[in-house]
Amino acid sequence: MLQSIEVQTGENPQSSVIVLHGLGADGRDFLPVAQALDLRKVGDVRYVLPHAPIRAVTLNNGYPMRAWYDIVALGGRAPEDEAGLRESQRAVDELVERERNRGVAPGRIVLMGFSQGCAIALMAGLRQRERLAGIAGLSGYLPLASTLPAELAPANADLPVFLAHGRDDATIAMARGVQTRDALAALGVPVEWHEYPMGHEVCNEELADLQRWLLRVLARER
Repeated sequence: MLQSIEVQTGENPQSSVIVLHGLGADGRDFLPVAQALDLRKVGDVRYVLPHAPIRAVTLNNGYPMRAWYDIVALGGRAPEDEAGLRESQRAVDELVERERNRGVAPGRIVLMGFSQGCAIALMAGLRQRERLAGIAGLSGYLPLASTLPAELAPANADLPVFLAHGRDDATIAMARGVQTRDALAALGVPVEWHEYPMGHEVCNEELADLQRWLLRVLARER
């Protein structure tokens, strides 16, 4: 089981938001976001902020750092680390199962991720056998896109997805976010798309939009 930081807004969480950080960061990176979101309208919420494993990253000259999978090069044409992606998918599956065992219904669990974390949130969430509340993907992309049509779980085939990207993102070009949006839409996945005048980061306008979306998807099953 991945080591995680947890923040609860009350003693009896009925909803969980699992937040996956980006390359080289750790679970602490999105603590300010968890603290900034106000989800009191849907009751107590548990934020789970796991730390990715430490692994060598080819893009960074093999330097070991926290990463959900290896990256050979930036851009959509580089070979993908399927073994690393699948390993992190299984790790997120375990986190979802733990929340279920702690009494949170799958329909009250959101997977959220930034950059690499976005890729894993999309990969794991759309393959979950039980219906989730939704997936929020920030400044990322869809990994192993060619396998998704065969692996998309029927329970989550129309799962609400929030996608946000910066128009000036020099790390993951917004074109990759647009490709992700269009690929999901082609499969019938309902995507709420947002773009902002920012780089590879999170902005206040994005957080406000994300909060509205979270309140909506977490209110669907009480």
